[in-house]
Amino acid sequence: MTDLPVTIADIRTAAAALAGQVVETPCAEARTLSQITGARLFLKFENQQFTASFKDRGACNKLQSLNAAERKAGVIAMSAGNHAQGVAYHAARLGIPATIVMPRTTPFVKVRQTRDHGARVVLEGEMLAGAFAAAERIAAAEGLTMIHPFDDPAIIAGQGTVGLEMLAEVPDLDCLVVPIGGGGLIAGIAVAAKALKPGIEVIGVEAALYPSMYNVLKGEEGQCGGMTIAEGIAVKEVGQITRAIARDLVDDILLVTEAELERAIGLLLAIEKTVVEGAGAAGLAAVLAHPARFAGKRCGLVLSGGNIDLRLLGEVIRRNLVREGRIAGLRVQISDSPGTLAAIASLIGDGGGNILEVNHQRLFLDVPVKNADLDLVIETRDAEHLTDIITRITAAGYPVRQLRPSGAEG
Repeated sequence: MTDLPVTIADIRTAAAALAGQVVETPCAEARTLSQITGARLFLKFENQQFTASFKDRGACNKLQSLNAAERKAGVIAMSAGNHAQGVAYHAARLGIPATIVMPRTTPFVKVRQTRDHGARVVLEGEMLAGAFAAAERIAAAEGLTMIHPFDDPAIIAGQGTVGLEMLAEVPDLDCLVVPIGGGGLIAGIAVAAKALKPGIEVIGVEAALYPSMYNVLKGEEGQCGGMTIAEGIAVKEVGQITRAIARDLVDDILLVTEAELERAIGLLLAIEKTVVEGAGAAGLAAVLAHPARFAGKRCGLVLSGGNIDLRLLGEVIRRNLVREGRIAGLRVQISDSPGTLAAIASLIGDGGGNILEVNHQRLFLDVPVKNADLDLVIETRDAEHLTDIITRITAAGYPVRQLRPSGAEG
């Protein structure tokens, strides 16, 4: 192992600086999820930080490391999400003027939250690259200190305190499963974990659409891009410092699909009663997707953040209900005659199902003039119950097929 820019001593110093400044979040065993996955899971609830993200740690540590002149002049950061909240909140607490540059496309709620923490918000650029260029220009013009979201030793040391706390609470963990965006979180955790327990595995997780660190460590050239629910780790280029640490200390990187991320968000909400964003669910998504990889191991998962739009969360819940067979679309071929709809409704009701929506399709489908397609959305207990209802309808002489909305497979 080469000399690294962040050491366990740096992380311990950060832990002392952060005492009383950030939440020492719980690391609790998830017994039901352990039964589902076949691994013994311990969840680190970083979604319980004040700004609902681990970013509080690195931001606070960096800000506290500034000298008096730098504090007086102020700081600037580029972020459309959790880093913005962390910098704005802790800068206000510490009396440091803060400017946050966000892309013009940033949702208004995030802009408002950042302003509510007391930061000056500048909207520049259509994407993160344009916002970062604007931040560098403003920093140079106004003499502000740039607070990088991940590629800074003080930021990495702050994030590494997550690893210190996890191993203090659960010393006999076999592996840590950590989401990767720019790499600051996994870099800090890896330094701490490998120093305290050299044999522990540190496994990173990225969204399959953004395999940036995976490409670096595996020597691949996979494309990064697309719409992902894990926007917190949708980073096309990882840091120089973070990649150096990851090369030495990260044992493996796994990629997870959008459907796997959605399922993990739903399970954490339904079973643990905790709200996570897409990035925060990445660790559980990886364990669910690779059960043999983690079978029987004591795994620490970092729930890195909980800032998910409520409308998006609602859509994820509905899509998971479709995947589980608890909500289903059915198309039933019927004769267009009185009483047929009532007969179908009785079959579903007698079978214990609940009709949520119903629609006759007569004009725009290739069906005989005396027939119609009846489109139903029904609610059931589970996939087995759904199969039973479909069987009832078919046995009564009505051809039926299940409709599968785009993205609902998996």
